[in-house]
Order: sequence, then C-alpha cells, then structure tokens
Amino acid sequence: MSDSLWGYQPTAGHTAGADLTGYKVEATDGSIGKVDKHSDDVGSAHLVVDTGVWIFGKHVLLPAGTVQRVDHEERKIYVALTKDQIKDSPEFDKDKHVGDAGYHDQIGTYYQGHRGI
Repeated sequence: MSDSLWGYQPTAGHTAGADLTGYKVEATDGSIGKVDKHSDDVGSAHLVVDTGVWIFGKHVLLPAGTVQRVDHEERKIYVALTKDQIKDSPEFDKDKHVGDAGYHDQIGTYYQGHRGI
C-alpha cells in the first residue's frame, strides 16, 4: 500500500489538472496553512503547504496519499494528519525535491509511520 502514498486516493475528490494553489489545508485538529504548490505527477503527487506563522513560515511537503478529501466549493483540503504530525515533519527542501529519490524516501518513511501505511 506504500505506493498509494504518492497518489491521491480515488475517494479524495481530486481531479487531475485542477489548480489547488491557495486552498486552505485542514489537519484532523484544525487549519495548518495554504497550498503553495502542488503536483499531480504519477508516483510523486504532492502538496507543498505554507504553514505561515503557525510554525514560523515553514513549508512542508505532503504526499497526495495523506489527502482525505478535497472540497472545491470551500477551497479546502482535508488531510489525515494532526497539526503536530505536520509540525514535526521534515521541512520541504526545494533543492532536494527534484530528482532526489532519497529525499522522497525520507518524506515517505515519515508519513508512513504516521498513517500506518
């Protein structure tokens, strides 16, 4: 099931190609920020979330498999993680993100441990 971490769940309501930039991101226990960037790439779909002042401007990479539901009407994305799980996640590294399989593995390992995947 680990392959599903980098792809949207069929029940999430995400349509490939839909622009999610600016959508609010909701953890299981409250709002965590807004989508700064996203990708629908097969095997690497993800959100880059700007947490703003909540954790001092940290950007985090959320694999698409953490998305429970996309509400296009309210422009919100609900993820299956708590605020603390996101706060403690590895920080998004734009330089390592592209073409660094080890970085993807590090991110994947962190989220798999918190989702039971």
